Amino acid sequence: MKFFIDTANLKEIEEAHRLGILDGVTTNPSLIAKEGVVGRDAFVRHIKAVCDLVGAPVSAEAVSTAAEDLVSEARELAAIDENVVVKIPMTIEGLKAVRQLADEGVRTNVTLVFSPLQALMAAKAGASYVSPFVGRLDDIAHVGMEVVSEIVDIFSNYLFETEIIVASVRNPLHVLEAAKMGADIATIPFKVIGQMARHPLTDLGLDAFLKDWKKVETR
Repeated sequence: MKFFIDTANLKEIEEAHRLGILDGVTTNPSLIAKEGVVGRDAFVRHIKAVCDLVGAPVSAEAVSTAAEDLVSEARELAAIDENVVVKIPMTIEGLKAVRQLADEGVRTNVTLVFSPLQALMAAKAGASYVSPFVGRLDDIAHVGMEVVSEIVDIFSNYLFETEIIVASVRNPLHVLEAAKMGADIATIPFKVIGQMARHPLTDLGLDAFLKDWKKVETR
């Protein structure tokens, strides 16, 4: 299973990269704005900096609504770096854009997916990745991971090469369930990556070992 980090913060990306477990990065307009990036040129420089840092897939989002505009914007984004994957919204116009971009060899990540049928349509259109948003489904009393399970089953039935990115991850259990289901990727906030690495028994065990070692050193 691949781990992406869901952030646009360069310090968080660098720290996660140093752990040796990072396989990619996902961003979105909200995460970019959070970092104080202002202007198109600054945005391009920021995405390029992320790509240079990780040398792995980096999702950058197109914000147009019409298919023709999405395609044009996607071409510009893909030109930033060979590792850029263009996020396209799961809409009718988005599907049209994905099909054309796939024919041109531009990798896409279809975002804002909330149902198995949306994921199926995106895969058939040629998406490189689909991103079901599990946390947002949980927020409206729908079990988000059930949607992921259904997508995994459908893609397995028909051998789609489209990879499933479990997105809108809110806690370590989302990642655990995704791994057990066979999802390809989880894109994880920096805070949750830290939570995944920690366990109270690990802390207690380490503390006991260190205390006992001090006894050995002082003898």
